[in-house]
Parts: sequence; structure tokens; C-alpha cells
Amino acid sequence: MTSKYLIREDSVQAYSPANHHETSNRRLIGADNVGAKNLEMILGTISRGGGALPHAHPGLEQVCYLLHGTARVEVNGEAFDMVAGDTCFFPADAMHVFSVTSDEPARVLVIYGPPYGEHPDRVRR
Repeated sequence: MTSKYLIREDSVQAYSPANHHETSNRRLIGADNVGAKNLEMILGTISRGGGALPHAHPGLEQVCYLLHGTARVEVNGEAFDMVAGDTCFFPADAMHVFSVTSDEPARVLVIYGPPYGEHPDRVRR
């Protein structure tokens, strides 16, 4: 049986997000595939040294759960290291950076509320 609410990673088109490098994202949950209106979930695969350049999301909160690898994060001037199983939070309007430090690619689940949708008006550099 197939359900429109079951999403398999390999069935979702990968894309390279703006303001990131060495990053491949898959929008697992969003308006286009399941009709989500209030949140969005992305699975990112990021190579060593890759990640997000400094930016903020006006009016939009972001959560990152690191599934695999290690990363260095900066948010509002505070820096810390993440290992698999760690979660970080980026408040709305907070400048942040996410950089992979592990030799192997990192995998990270990213949740946005409200949905980001890769709209240019929802990012500030």
C-alpha cells in the first residue's frame, strides 16, 4: 500500500540551496508533497568544509538535528561544536553559520517554521 504521507528519501529530488556550498538538500516534508502549511523538513548532506554561509531568516525559526558527522555552529555570536545526536536552534532573525568538520559527509535534519521554501525574501546575509 502506498500513502501520500509516507516519504522515501530517494523519491525526493535533491537540490543545492542558495548561500550554501558542498550541500545537497531534499525537502522531505513541505507544501508540494504532503500539503504541510506550518512547517517544513529538509534532509541535508554536506561535505567536509561545506555548509551555510553567514545568514539569517527573517521571521522564521530553524532547528538542526545532526544525524551523522560533526559540525561547527555559530549563532548570534555564540560558537559550539556538534556531534551526531545533537540539536541546535536558530531563532528567527538570528545570524548563523553551519560548517561540517568531519571527514565524512554530515547528514542533518532541518525543520523550519513557518516553511522556508527557499524564498529569497526569507534570507538575509
